[in-house]
Amino acid sequence: MLGIFLFMWLREPRRLINGITFSIFFFSFLLELAVLIFSTANQAFIIVMGLIFLFILGIIFLIMISMWILLLWNAFIVWKRESHTLSNMLTLFLGIFLIALWFINLFISRHSSFLPEWFNVLITGLPLIGTYLIVCSYNFLVNVFLYQFFPKRYQADYLIVLGAGLINGDTVSRLLGNRIDAAMKFADKQVKKGRKRPKIVFSGGQGKDEKLSEAKAMSNYAIEHGWDKYFVILEDKSKNTLQNMQFSKAIIEEDFGSNSAKIKFFSNNYHIFRAGLYAKLAGIAANGVGAPTRFYFLPNALIREFVAVLLMHKKRHMIVISTILLLTLLMVAITIYTNIMAK
Repeated sequence: MLGIFLFMWLREPRRLINGITFSIFFFSFLLELAVLIFSTANQAFIIVMGLIFLFILGIIFLIMISMWILLLWNAFIVWKRESHTLSNMLTLFLGIFLIALWFINLFISRHSSFLPEWFNVLITGLPLIGTYLIVCSYNFLVNVFLYQFFPKRYQADYLIVLGAGLINGDTVSRLLGNRIDAAMKFADKQVKKGRKRPKIVFSGGQGKDEKLSEAKAMSNYAIEHGWDKYFVILEDKSKNTLQNMQFSKAIIEEDFGSNSAKIKFFSNNYHIFRAGLYAKLAGIAANGVGAPTRFYFLPNALIREFVAVLLMHKKRHMIVISTILLLTLLMVAITIYTNIMAK
């Protein structure tokens, strides 16, 4: 299973199925490890390993049951340190949702005998949908984690730095600055390895509240930090990540003279996997390098990324959720029919 995972992942890391193959490998490995531990018949060794396993399981259990506390705590930190935008309040909303869900579940469990039988059958479909979404989110997080370790291979002709919003309409934020720094660091390391210096394509258009394009602001930042303007290319028309990829690809092909240029793209570590999915959609045979992000910012960012990836494959998810709902409604109809016939 490890061989299958590595073959698929190294060949194309920008596929959600890689998370599934890794999970099959990982859990089968744990199962085999447990069998090997018990086969030793060494009582002391088995007890020690069992305690370690129970300790890890206990930590996971505590995190799960206190998730709402962690989410609200993160929301408080983000509220203090970041702007009060909707996208920065996702952990707050999710924490409140989990609390509300707990109260609803408590109410239903205590009053289920007073509720119609068909209603109790109907609400059984909700945990199935929730379980499906949890599995999807887990698989997404596994892919985001794995993508951070994909081999970098310092052989690029062009580096694409994806834009982000500017502070006060003209200043590069620390978040965006990390992306630019990562690209310049990559280029310098490539030169140290004896290869040519790549050109950097700064990709990002001008928003309604911005005084200049994100591409121009990024190039100004890079030049001020020692980057040679000869190796700067601006892509200043894009409005989203897919356009970042599409427009940058066209500029690179024109500058390089063919579509065989070797490309790397740069964004923050939480965004790099979804950016890779968009690069694949744009027909760019390239993988990304993630720049560091403040830890407290990650929960909101990852929730936002998960929703975006979920919407990228909305047809697939709608089919699964619709199937669950239809089966649930069928069970409700059977329950109602059975009760009518019993009377």
